[in-house]
Amino acid sequence: MDKMTVRDVAINGKKVLVRVDFNVPLSSEGEITDDGRIRAAIPTIDYLMERGARVILMSHMGRPDGKVVPALSLRVVAGRLAELMRQKVGFVDACSGKLVEQAVAEMNDGDILLLENLRFCPEEESNDPEFARRLAMLGEVFVDDAFGTAHRSHASIVGVTKYLPAVAGLLLEKELNSLGHILENPARPFCVLFGGAKVSDKVKLLENVMDKVDTILVGGGMAATFLKANNYEVGKSLVDENLELAAKLMAKAKKYNIKLLLPRDVVVTGDLTPEARGVCVPIERIPPLGRIVDIGLLTISLFTKELERCRTVFWNGPMGIYEIPQFSEGTKAVAEVIGRLHATTIIGGGSTAEIVAELKLADKMSFVSTGGGSSMLFLSGEKLPGVEVLLNKPKNNNGGTC
Repeated sequence: MDKMTVRDVAINGKKVLVRVDFNVPLSSEGEITDDGRIRAAIPTIDYLMERGARVILMSHMGRPDGKVVPALSLRVVAGRLAELMRQKVGFVDACSGKLVEQAVAEMNDGDILLLENLRFCPEEESNDPEFARRLAMLGEVFVDDAFGTAHRSHASIVGVTKYLPAVAGLLLEKELNSLGHILENPARPFCVLFGGAKVSDKVKLLENVMDKVDTILVGGGMAATFLKANNYEVGKSLVDENLELAAKLMAKAKKYNIKLLLPRDVVVTGDLTPEARGVCVPIERIPPLGRIVDIGLLTISLFTKELERCRTVFWNGPMGIYEIPQFSEGTKAVAEVIGRLHATTIIGGGSTAEIVAELKLADKMSFVSTGGGSSMLFLSGEKLPGVEVLLNKPKNNNGGTC
């Protein structure tokens, strides 16, 4: 990685402003249901604390649209972080202004302070320069450890870097190195497993890895689009408007001699109520009024065989409607298969990461990305604003980075 990290700057006894991604899921009672993103940030926080830094954490949660929404307060996150670190974590119910400035002024070396939800302030998402300046005033060094928001040009991600030296945290570094390995030198055979709904979201990624991938497995809602492009009946299944995208990808896979496998059988249902029952049918027998909600047993077997021969696997997107238990079997099956592979296995963030965590398989994977949108864009070859603004490592005499 050619960006400077927290290891490359002096932080002893300094006020360090850290952008983390504590956008964790909450239950209807307001309890954290998955603290994976909080745990992922701890190595950077520990590193800073051990060197006597005063750690000022800032994050967003949910989409409050620039308004104060009590249910999306980060106070509950401060409590969980304190439990995990077995240390007091201060919390201030604002993200800028005199209240925050006073709280920072009262910090001692090694203290941790978490600010309130950044998105309670409309200036955050609009990347308001004055808001960014007020945030930057709180620290002496800026550390970005929020890969999940690196694709956003927000004040706490991009704006603050105009006022402070900006470097990557340990998690951001790990994300870039792990995902970068897929683009640079993946162990072969290399398999990409895609689920989810939209083909259009995956096009650039597939085009960017076509010269490196050996097998593409397609499940989930997007399988309906590929099947439709192959003139199969898909009933009431949601289909991407641009069928040509799927057709072009299949043609390109054939050109590059890539094995692109679609489901051989699927689970279909007539409705999507919690009580709905599904029937497993061959793809040639999908009824006109049916809706594809999962991959079938034959497809699970087919995908398992392909995954077991691969040395690198990247997975993004569920195989069916995971939220409805009876339509989650395909997703659970492939998750378990990937978890036991003797291969480099990378989970592409978002809902896939949450599923792996729920199934208690995260520690069975080589790496679980904390950023859904960011990981997809990075693997698509896109520049991430939050990464681009970080300081570059100095060049050595040979033209490389030190």
